[in-house]
Amino acid sequence: MQKEAEKIGLQQIEQARKGDVSAFNRLIERYYEGILHLLKQRLGNVADAEDLAQQTFAKAFENLGSYSSKYAFSTWVYSIANNCCIDFMRKRRIGSTVSIEKLVEDEDFNTKNAQLNPEETMIAEQEMMEASLLLDKLKPQYRRIIELRYLKGYAYEEIAAEQNMPIGTVKTHLFRAKDLLVKMIVAKHKP
Repeated sequence: MQKEAEKIGLQQIEQARKGDVSAFNRLIERYYEGILHLLKQRLGNVADAEDLAQQTFAKAFENLGSYSSKYAFSTWVYSIANNCCIDFMRKRRIGSTVSIEKLVEDEDFNTKNAQLNPEETMIAEQEMMEASLLLDKLKPQYRRIIELRYLKGYAYEEIAAEQNMPIGTVKTHLFRAKDLLVKMIVAKHKP
């Protein structure tokens, strides 16, 4: 039964890749409730979860050509949902927490601090300290991958070589580490 469902799912994916919108709609019907449940859990807001579920499937449709049948479609679409959720939370900027990606984008952090007024400098230093404390709470394997990817700017292949692990494992560890960081940030700022 499971194999038959997978076969039907792969057929729908192939049809959707060829432009069959109804085939993609059947895929949405199949995964929508699970995606919505995940997003409601993460966000605690039904309206935002529904918006992000729609965004997830829009991105999935746009990027269907990059899907590889070596992996379960559900895993692929759930990772899109998780990334949409992380992006949404980053944009919403929960509390005064700064995202890791924002800190990394500020490669010239110290140079920029020299140009800030004293209050801005203090806030930036507090954000860096908070990010550092959150990183310290991660398991060493996750913390190291975050440091290599975002603080040192390593590519997945470079991380895989340094850590002596497959690229897929690097991506999985990075995904889990970011997920844990988001959960820690949310928990810290819940009333």
